[in-house]
Amino acid sequence: MLGSTYGTFTPDPRRARAVACGNLPSATVHGRAAAAGDLDVSGRPLHADVPDLDRFFRPETVAVIGASDTEGRPNSGVTRQLAAWAARVGARLYPVHPTRPAVLGVPCARSVAELPEPVDVAAVLVRDPLPVVEELAAAKARFAVVFASGFAETGAAGAAAQDRLAAAVRGTGLRLLGPNTNLNAFQEFREDLEGPAIALLTQSGHQGRPLYALQELGIRLSHWAPTGNEADLEAADFLAYFTEQPEVGCVAAYVEGLKDGRRFLLAADRAARRGVPVVAVKVGRTETGARTAASHTGKLTGADTVVDAALRQYGVIRVDGLDELQDTAALLARARPPRADGVAVYSISGGTGAHFADLASAAGLRLPRLSAAKQAELHQWIPHDLNVSNPVDNGGHPVGDPRGRKIIDALLADPEVGVLVCPVTGPFPPLSDKLVADLVAAAEDTDKLICVIWGSPVGTEDAYRTTLLGSSRVATFRTFANCVTAVRAYLGHHRFAASYRSPFDEAPRTPSPSFRKAQALLRPGHQLSEHAAKQLLRAYGIRVPREQLVTSAAAAVRAAGQVGYPVVMKASGARIAHKTELGLVRTGLTSASQVRDAYRDLTDIARYEDIGLDGVLVCQMVERGVEMVVGVSQDPLFGPTVTVGLGGVLVEVLHDVSVRVPPFGEDQARAMLDELRGRPLLDGVRGAPPGDLDALVEVVLRVQRMALELGGGLAELEINPLVVLGQGVAALDALVRCA
Repeated sequence: MLGSTYGTFTPDPRRARAVACGNLPSATVHGRAAAAGDLDVSGRPLHADVPDLDRFFRPETVAVIGASDTEGRPNSGVTRQLAAWAARVGARLYPVHPTRPAVLGVPCARSVAELPEPVDVAAVLVRDPLPVVEELAAAKARFAVVFASGFAETGAAGAAAQDRLAAAVRGTGLRLLGPNTNLNAFQEFREDLEGPAIALLTQSGHQGRPLYALQELGIRLSHWAPTGNEADLEAADFLAYFTEQPEVGCVAAYVEGLKDGRRFLLAADRAARRGVPVVAVKVGRTETGARTAASHTGKLTGADTVVDAALRQYGVIRVDGLDELQDTAALLARARPPRADGVAVYSISGGTGAHFADLASAAGLRLPRLSAAKQAELHQWIPHDLNVSNPVDNGGHPVGDPRGRKIIDALLADPEVGVLVCPVTGPFPPLSDKLVADLVAAAEDTDKLICVIWGSPVGTEDAYRTTLLGSSRVATFRTFANCVTAVRAYLGHHRFAASYRSPFDEAPRTPSPSFRKAQALLRPGHQLSEHAAKQLLRAYGIRVPREQLVTSAAAAVRAAGQVGYPVVMKASGARIAHKTELGLVRTGLTSASQVRDAYRDLTDIARYEDIGLDGVLVCQMVERGVEMVVGVSQDPLFGPTVTVGLGGVLVEVLHDVSVRVPPFGEDQARAMLDELRGRPLLDGVRGAPPGDLDALVEVVLRVQRMALELGGGLAELEINPLVVLGQGVAALDALVRCA
């Protein structure tokens, strides 16, 4: 915990926003000019590269290295599947084997060097793939797929072998999928299905099987990329490519670890710009899950709170299970944009409707109360003793006659209703058959979303298998929870897409005038004293109380007179992180004698604790306000991250913080505050005045600017507490560690 000081503070009326928002004069980036429009202030790219994967998914030539057709051999099954895939896509097949004259009736080349032409896709089925990959690179092959395991997923030695594979293709023009991948990319997809498709991205092939089976329910799939250990091609490459394909309505991903967090966010940004929804299961929410994922893929999972915030920031919809992944992706791929965000619940049972309405409301879905006129209209067909305000209970009997369709049409005609959900907890023919038939027919006549939850544990009923699954317009679910998850994601995605502005477009390209001043204050490999840390804050226009650094009791008394009583005194040194715990803070000093005594006490404690001081700070007291924390840390996946939350002791007790990955704009800075449980404190509680939110947002943006400009040189920054006052803010303490 960093020290807290209180008292009267006079805010600086000359606050400026230019440094926070990037509206600054041009300059060089760390001594060199940045390419205009391509790099941010730290020299990192601002746009996703989209690899040309057309020839991977639709090759003209396919080679199988280590091909076999001997019964019982593992390579034989793989060879047959690749041969069948080559035939489907119209590619010429070239088996390669040093001793076999032919495989599957096709003449064999003895080596890569003997192939008659450069190949688009080469499947490498040998145990030691490195020599073959090197030969393929020399032969100008486009893509190599390495199935072998025993690489980064096994430890340091395997990781070194994987690095050699990556080095073998770097700069050659050959792109490598794997190692430790599988045949999922070469599966047969149904071609009789219409409508937008799901593109599937997995790092564990088996985890994609449930989504592949969606084709049996009439859901179209277009691509499957099993990225494996990602020595070269990674999830971000395929995500960027899938986003550009016109047939792709949604990308569904199972992600165990991200190879390069920023590249993934750039790809997600491309998807967000184009309005293509991305739904992902990202494992690693717990320590056990993260450890398991790392052992399987050999990649960092990153701090999950940062991963979660980063995905949400770019509109990636994170779900927890494969069942949620398939239901949510299927809905987002096929449903039209909503006309309204209201959800109407319609059932033949009051209990069923109330149950779903509770779950939906708890998830944040809006269930508008239907107007008196609409309720009167519904009561033409529904008995007056039944509730029709939303949820709507029809009592059962109207379903069996023409009243059923009239009720559905009336609900869909309500301008506040964008989604109609009908939970059917179990089959009860013939009423349930008539109900779903009316819903399917109504779905063909409306541009609003209709969802049906078919709760039967059997799932063999004709109403389900034929009527519901035969409709491309009705979204059918088997559980209440999955329906709620998918509808929330559907409405949330379209709200996000409608207002999305890429933060990369607004990212600063050149450093601010503060940069050179701040850079001179950094001490690589060291922690700064509080005094030096506050100088860094001042360089970026972040307000700190009036203070002086002194090295004698007499100087402390003079400083107190100049700062103005009452004062706070604090020991300042590069090795002090938590002054309060060590007794190195004195508050509310009102006289020269108290200042002299405090100086002696602080220096005595520092000598006893063997803490080197650069002096003692005599600080202005600051009036009470809301204590916040704003900080920067370096994430292994995403680089610098910015955190804001309740400060003081609350940061350790409540862990009430919000995180963003720079760059981000003012709207995201304000959204960070809205995510805090303690957000009402900033509006004023128990008679306290509201805090200056504009000033707080300004500090968050200035800290972000600092993180971007100083880059990896700033290992950690914590302003705690940052006191939010009725007018202005004051950084009472700061900790800075330099990389």
